[in-house]
Amino acid sequence: MDQRLTDLEIHVTHLEHTIQELNDVVFGQQRTIDRLDEELRGLRQQFLAVAPSPIRKPEDEEPPPHY
Repeated sequence: MDQRLTDLEIHVTHLEHTIQELNDVVFGQQRTIDRLDEELRGLRQQFLAVAPSPIRKPEDEEPPPHY
């Protein structure tokens, strides 16, 4: 019984270590996602400053030359 309990404690310790490592990876990935999201937001603002809309409203469209 003591050996079984010891084995379980060792197993739990390894699992806790693995969970901490995974948590560190997820934390780093979230920081990367946040940085990329901020860069995307900045690029979107720059794009809209240069070309407010790549699609014109239907009423602003000129008819094709064959009309």
